[in-house]
Amino acid sequence: MIKTTLPRRTLGRSGVDITVVGFGAWAAGGGGWAYSWGPQDDGESIAAMRRAVDRGINWIDTAAVYGLGHSEQVVGQFLRTLPPADRPLVFTKGGLQWDPHDRNVTPIRSLRPERIAEECDESLRRLGVERIDLFQFHWPDETGIPVEDSWAAMARLVDAGKVRLAGLSNFAPPLLDRCETIRHVDSLQIPYSLIRRDIAERGIPWAAAHDTGVICYSPMQAGILTDSFSTARVAALTPDDWRRKSPEFNQPKLAANIALRDALRPIAARHGVTVSAVAVAWILTTAGVTGAIVGARSAAQVDGWIDAARVVLTSADLAEIAAAHAATQPVPNAAR
Repeated sequence: MIKTTLPRRTLGRSGVDITVVGFGAWAAGGGGWAYSWGPQDDGESIAAMRRAVDRGINWIDTAAVYGLGHSEQVVGQFLRTLPPADRPLVFTKGGLQWDPHDRNVTPIRSLRPERIAEECDESLRRLGVERIDLFQFHWPDETGIPVEDSWAAMARLVDAGKVRLAGLSNFAPPLLDRCETIRHVDSLQIPYSLIRRDIAERGIPWAAAHDTGVICYSPMQAGILTDSFSTARVAALTPDDWRRKSPEFNQPKLAANIALRDALRPIAARHGVTVSAVAVAWILTTAGVTGAIVGARSAAQVDGWIDAARVVLTSADLAEIAAAHAATQPVPNAAR
């Protein structure tokens, strides 16, 4: 396939331009761990990454915890099939400590400075790269470590050349402020979708005020805002699929979420794209958003949403989406 190009935005003040959509490799971690999407074929994951890169995406987002190292290994396998000049940027995350003896135990959010350095080295090894383009703390620490100590450890990784850019994921403004005093926060990763907007409403203004890039995850709300989603699909999820426990995938919220998805169908039809593309395109209309992470388990799924990068939603489209949201989402969203 001939490689194409996609619109790009600069990540904060880093000078690094990223495509407005990036490939999310969470599902590539496979099954059998606490936040699994169920079984996943490595060959299908690599084919999906290849399609994403061929269609112009220039970054892949993964994390050490996805499959307890497996997603990073699969991303590394894919990178080795490409000439160095053609490789996408690689973003990953650390700071979650899992139990090697029980894969289904919820990982501990730990940002011990000495462990951060070890995790970076482990991610470098699994990915097969000399430098991580963006290394992020996945979640704030829950063990009592001062965030200043953790972020100073991240800064040392940048100084050592092991990390190009340093970011934070799922951090609220008070902790962001404390990190910013130590070293600039290059990026903030937050959940953001038509269904879940609460965290973004706090994080995006902070990022704009500090010239920090914003990367949004779960723009399709883990698959709900897609054409083929249904209650039958929920019933068919594998037992180890984390979505079974999410309020968004259970009643009464499930019915409201599907109603919102259905309201997007006429807009998608007018633009000749999928509902998925409309859901992601809406994210990209938000001032201050740099890019959206969009997951895919197959090459066909990439084709289903990548047009979001070029869809231009009109003011009438946005008004229609706002009305649909008001009609179907009357209750404040619960945190996942």
